[in-house]
Amino acid sequence: MRHIQFTKVHALGNDLLVIVDPSNSTELTSEDIAHLCDRHTGIGADGVVRAVRSVSIPEGERALAEVPEAEWFMDYVTATGATEAYSANGLRAMARVLTELSLAELPTGETLSIGTRVGVKDVQRNSTGGFQADIGRWRLVGGEPLVHAAGLQVARPGLGIEVGIPYVVVALSSAEELETLDLREAPETEPAHPAGLSIAFVVPEDPLVKNGVGQVRMRVFERDLGETQSSGTGAAAVALAVRHWAGEGAPHHWRVASPGGAMQVRMFPTEEGEHLGEAGPAMVVFAGTTTL
Repeated sequence: MRHIQFTKVHALGNDLLVIVDPSNSTELTSEDIAHLCDRHTGIGADGVVRAVRSVSIPEGERALAEVPEAEWFMDYVTATGATEAYSANGLRAMARVLTELSLAELPTGETLSIGTRVGVKDVQRNSTGGFQADIGRWRLVGGEPLVHAAGLQVARPGLGIEVGIPYVVVALSSAEELETLDLREAPETEPAHPAGLSIAFVVPEDPLVKNGVGQVRMRVFERDLGETQSSGTGAAAVALAVRHWAGEGAPHHWRVASPGGAMQVRMFPTEEGEHLGEAGPAMVVFAGTTTL
């Protein structure tokens, strides 16, 4: 019998179990993850974030070669046992736990660099008590795949966007159409993607732009997981897609609302190209020890 210490954190309802495992000694199988995340027989969560010292995991060693300050690495697995590149909400959750346990220092204005499977991500505190993260570069992946979803009478074209996780963003005609979507079933894309795609559905708020900030509302079906109350990568993909559709003059700062609440997304230039920044809360629900 193994004892597992964890902290449950939620980022606008996207709940995650953060397990601090500095030496990479806690082996968790897909079955272990599914048990921990089960909302009836386990603790309940959308996924597990293992915080591992970068020197203790091969992917972390690559992160250290990129950024020597990236002491910690995010090993993220969804509730279904699927390993993902990273979680944008998970970055904030991991930063919350590491700083509250005094395993990392993050004074206001300073940066905590966290290694992921798609490069190093930088996290800072923001003025509202949450965190903001630079989640890096993005790209259009081309094509307009058709998306079939329960609750939509006809398939809709989507826009493919890569934010470390591949997304298709679909614009809907009304808030009612967004609300009546049935995301208990996985939407399907045509053509199908071999690794699966996360799908984000979006409608504009009224007005679309207020005080220079774009405003939209979304729901997200994450591949290998299902619908979540919020999604950091989904919010980034949605903001990028709507800016793309809006054309020249569209804002670079967006408020993206989801069933769990709203987060801020901004686009800003860097020497290597445009990056995405994202800000929102990360709240500790409780901490404890369980057995496997």
